Amino acid sequence: MSSRFIIMGVPTLLGVPFDAYSSYLRGAGEAPTKIREALRCDASNSWTETGVDLGVAGVYEDAGDVAFAEKGAFAAIERAVGALLERGKRPVALGGDHSITYPLVKAVARRHPELTIFHFDAHPDLYEEFEGNRLSHACPFARIMEARLAKRLVQIGIRTLNRHQREQAERFGVEVVEMRGLPAYEKLKAAGPVYITFDMDALDPAFAPGVSHREPGGMSVREAIAHLHAIEGKIVGADLVEYNPVQDVAGVTATVAAKILKEILGKMSKSI
Repeated sequence: MSSRFIIMGVPTLLGVPFDAYSSYLRGAGEAPTKIREALRCDASNSWTETGVDLGVAGVYEDAGDVAFAEKGAFAAIERAVGALLERGKRPVALGGDHSITYPLVKAVARRHPELTIFHFDAHPDLYEEFEGNRLSHACPFARIMEARLAKRLVQIGIRTLNRHQREQAERFGVEVVEMRGLPAYEKLKAAGPVYITFDMDALDPAFAPGVSHREPGGMSVREAIAHLHAIEGKIVGADLVEYNPVQDVAGVTATVAAKILKEILGKMSKSI
């Protein structure tokens, strides 16, 4: 199967209800259902700001949720994404905590070497290990970069860098754009395949209270959408993680997550 066919494949939702490697609060595993409900809610229409009608049959698909036992979760996630790619689909995973990005990217990078990752987050998630767990949601990008699964990692909206993670960023050549450095539209251009990973705590908790690690001083929804729209490259996969319904207020964060997802799907529909 040619990479061009895969790149042009239909964006396909895949729920990944996994939060076993969360370091503070559990609950993100409940997110996929809530995000889908908000995406399909009649409170809004199906059009994206890029002019794509997600209500048209075939614009995107939904493959349901990954089934797994906790011990074998990462292998199951990697297999599920690999199966979608083999069928010519482009996976859009709904987490779940951020640890799932590691197996997701493992599957995507196998078919798309020279990957550029655009990572939206309050946290760089570059710890060598966290609380004794090298697969923690605080560590996925250390695992990704040490395995050379991406040629480029660009992190947008970071505002929690400590000394260890600065050293890790330097070690792996990560392009870190701290929140105080925004806007950073020029950073969001890639010549090859692109993977988007969007952690909901990239947003200021005023806009997205339903996360496990609230970090004030973040992006507005408008800033986030503007940066998503600025992405240039062939988007081969994406994930939306760390929405925690247990922490939400009146479903506000579910609505925001659905909006972010809508714009990612719209962007992918225009990326061929």
